[in-house]
Amino acid sequence: MRDLQPDVTEQDVSFDAGSKRLHGTLFRPKGDPVAAVVLNPATGAPHGFYRHFARWLVTDRNMACLTYDYSDFGASATRHPRDSDATMSDWALVDQPAARNAMRDLLPGVPIWVVGHSLGAMLMPLQDGLEDVQRMIGVASGLVRHTDHPWPYQLFARLFWFGHAPMLVKMLGYLPGRVVGFNVDLPSGVYWQWRRWCTKPKSYLPEMGQGLPVADWSRSGAPVSLFAFDDDETIPPKCVARLQDVYGPEKTKCTTVVPSDFGLSKIGHMGAFARASASLWPTLIPQA
Repeated sequence: MRDLQPDVTEQDVSFDAGSKRLHGTLFRPKGDPVAAVVLNPATGAPHGFYRHFARWLVTDRNMACLTYDYSDFGASATRHPRDSDATMSDWALVDQPAARNAMRDLLPGVPIWVVGHSLGAMLMPLQDGLEDVQRMIGVASGLVRHTDHPWPYQLFARLFWFGHAPMLVKMLGYLPGRVVGFNVDLPSGVYWQWRRWCTKPKSYLPEMGQGLPVADWSRSGAPVSLFAFDDDETIPPKCVARLQDVYGPEKTKCTTVVPSDFGLSKIGHMGAFARASASLWPTLIPQA
């Protein structure tokens, strides 16, 4: 357990997710938190990326926050990604609920909130164990097809899904991220499922009831806030709006953020959780 800031305690934690063991960090205040936030990461984002945001949740919102890495990735990796059997649906439907279970054990009785970055909110309505989720906040999360990206980013997407990237995955048995401009390596099962969902007109929706559970956010009924960024080339605002229908529009508010409104030159797909974007954070996370 570490006290790197006077009012923030950081504890290394691990927990089971199916047959895997996941690792992360629990950030918490010295006293009783008003909410227990589970932060589901984006694909390829190590949990340490969210540490500044997690500390802010503690100091400015009096909330605890659990950050973690998905199975066979980052701190949760126990083998080379070519030897992994992990899929993107494993990360969403096994690992994310396991993180909530871990938070319930770590802070019993504290209201559960979920902040999902990209993949972190994309399949939440399909998951088990939603009944006690009291608030859902999706950041840069949506249903995207490769044709939705603006140019010239769309050229990168087409190469990533149809060019050198799939060829290398077939040859090597994993995605060599640093070679293809993605920065981190991924298991092949994650890549292929991600590819399928990002190259089909309706993403994973046709698979619900045929390999994937059917979405039913009514099991939680919690209010949902989805945030899009008008400079996000990866998940443009129109793609975030599609996810609103999966949660149910009656419970979901979708907001498009303009970076300059917060004194920022850019946010994009990953920038919302960067320390430079701290001016945005009070808008993402209301007081409990």
